[in-house]
Amino acid sequence: MPKIANSGFSDWAPDRLADLTGRTFLITGGNSGIGFDAAKMLGEAGGDVVVGCRNPDRAKNAVAELERTARGKVETIALDLSNLSSVRKAADEAHTRYRSLDALINNAGIMQTPETRTVDGFELQLTTNHLGHFLLAGMLLDLVERAQGRIVVVSSIAHKFGTIHRDDLMLEKAYSPTNAYSQSKLANLMFALELDRKLKAKDSPVKAIACHPGYSNTALQDTGPSGLLNFAYKFLNPLMAQPSEKGAIPTVLAAAGSEARAGAYYGPTGWGDARGPVGDAFVARRALDEEVAQWLWEESERLVGFNWMMGQ
Repeated sequence: MPKIANSGFSDWAPDRLADLTGRTFLITGGNSGIGFDAAKMLGEAGGDVVVGCRNPDRAKNAVAELERTARGKVETIALDLSNLSSVRKAADEAHTRYRSLDALINNAGIMQTPETRTVDGFELQLTTNHLGHFLLAGMLLDLVERAQGRIVVVSSIAHKFGTIHRDDLMLEKAYSPTNAYSQSKLANLMFALELDRKLKAKDSPVKAIACHPGYSNTALQDTGPSGLLNFAYKFLNPLMAQPSEKGAIPTVLAAAGSEARAGAYYGPTGWGDARGPVGDAFVARRALDEEVAQWLWEESERLVGFNWMMGQ
């Protein structure tokens, strides 16, 4: 299993951040878990943080908590990634409110949920974790280009177990909560790597960077899995998971670290990539399949009804 970059460091920490005053970061799912902790670090470094959240009350509570330590502004934008009309509305609002974005952090996600179809008729995990972010990033690319900024995509070590089911992308023939999750996280990573290739081909100033949080103790394991999976996480998390703030470090590196490279994949590098010092992470070879990545890109454009106009 290869690493795809040699970034020159093996234990990155947030204390390496430069002053982020005047820079704007939009982070999906910034109201809790990895997203909240990443937003907190970026705000403490002076950045202006925009929290994308579907629940107004949770968004309000997150802002109040983040403002206790933030040196920059903290704002929210309504966003439900499982609903493509909500994604379009959020992107339109971002264009109204912001001239540019220094980073769009595609962080929000759900995990191992029971089989569910979205209002658009798609499988829930693929939509929330991949398709919603794919559409949002495409619609906000111009704002990120204006800042010569970054598009960050948060994947997972679960991508190593994923398969892109080209003949049944929505898993209608045989649904498994775990297979759906691992497919969505593989899609995240393949999207980031394909985006990097396309941005470089068009000489865009935008950097596409992927990352993962390792195995971190967040509400993700409580709110998605049901039955035995949910029961298992209640025991595994306290024993094996690292704190959420540790899991957020790769996201902060990808979004604002001067050392981060376009096309790289960052995460914890110890104990099966689940925890430990942050550096270049291992990538499953199937994530490097450019033919499948191109197919996924075109199919994602078709499904969400948006063309990135990136050329072929």
